Amino acid sequence: MATTATAAAAAATAPSLLARHLARPILRPHPPSLRTATTATPAFPRRRHLQTASSAPQQPTPKPTFGFAFDIDGVLLRSSTPLPRASATLRYLRTQSIPFILLTNGGGTHESARVAELSDKLGVPIHLDQFVQSHTPFARMDAYKDKTVLVVGGDGDSCRGVAEMYGYKHVVTPADVWASDPSLWPFSKHWAGYYEQFARPLPPGKLKVDAIFVYADPRDWGLDTALIVDLLLSRNGEWQTLSPLNKEGNFQADGQPPLFFSNPDLWWAAKHALPRLGQGGFRAALEGVWEHVTRGACGTAVPLQRKVFGKPGRETYKFAEERLGEMLAARAKSTQSTQSEGAEVGVEPLKRVYMVGDNPESDIRGANDYASPLGTDWFSVLVQSGVYREGETPSCVPRECVKGVGEAVELALGREGWGGKGGF
Repeated sequence: MATTATAAAAAATAPSLLARHLARPILRPHPPSLRTATTATPAFPRRRHLQTASSAPQQPTPKPTFGFAFDIDGVLLRSSTPLPRASATLRYLRTQSIPFILLTNGGGTHESARVAELSDKLGVPIHLDQFVQSHTPFARMDAYKDKTVLVVGGDGDSCRGVAEMYGYKHVVTPADVWASDPSLWPFSKHWAGYYEQFARPLPPGKLKVDAIFVYADPRDWGLDTALIVDLLLSRNGEWQTLSPLNKEGNFQADGQPPLFFSNPDLWWAAKHALPRLGQGGFRAALEGVWEHVTRGACGTAVPLQRKVFGKPGRETYKFAEERLGEMLAARAKSTQSTQSEGAEVGVEPLKRVYMVGDNPESDIRGANDYASPLGTDWFSVLVQSGVYREGETPSCVPRECVKGVGEAVELALGREGWGGKGGF
């Protein structure tokens, strides 16, 4: 990707300063506990200023007008291993009080557990408010918390546990339904021992599902597809029924449960030499089955009605921007000294957020397409350490392309003139 001469010149200054800083020996703390990672660690550590008795008071440290949103897989980690410079880069941003969040299409575990895990792997304390994963918005969908919902995906019973921690009171999984009637998908008999470990009895009476949530990548695509299609063809979400409206081409118009996906990613970076199919692959397969089912019923294929969260969707970027704003407000409130307790603290929105990701179709497209209601410029930076590889033509063109996360932050610091302000 071509960069302007001005940006290149500016980037050359800040990277050298940051490189010297990152090269210093770092004393690693003991891995943080869950309590430390989620509640006790401030998102913005207070700065320490050295001052002698004879020196004049220091000028206030400049407040950054920019921040970062980092993808995780392929940017900070590959599988469970930190990528080069990832830990040192995050640690540097903390020392400079430059706001950042981790914005991932991953999921499958509760945010508190994932934050503790990331803090341990990266050796950098991550605050709960700095972490947004694909299904985090499901925690705010209160309309379904007292109803019966089907939760799909993830290892074992983990996603049911997440939904229950979000406040959902009546959660059913495909394993529960299959255990009650294995004829639902007879080919899952090879999974019987696995399902027996966590399947629960169905609620009393006829099963009626009010919403379907795909929290993470499904493991048993055949079973999950069969059950979801059954419910989308049902009458009022009642399992083992068929809506008479289907024959008229009026699909999903008879009280069937709404369908929510948390992650649109077709691919994700793993240990394997090539990217692996993700939740977006499952959704594409389900949509293909649905197309044939509806065409066979009424002669015309009818698009699947569903709502998809996660990057590159606008709602996810809006949610992330709100989180950054909340962090800035918390920082301003904790450091104010001239206003009385309880006074309102005015916080200017960030002028620019650098979205650093490895997936052109999610990270880069989302940042490029997002029109911030606050006027914040979302600046896309593609790294070559994950899904995207050097030499390929990205499906969505970023504003900059660099080797890894360290280079991405150096680029941003140079563009913002941060090093030239004496901030480090």
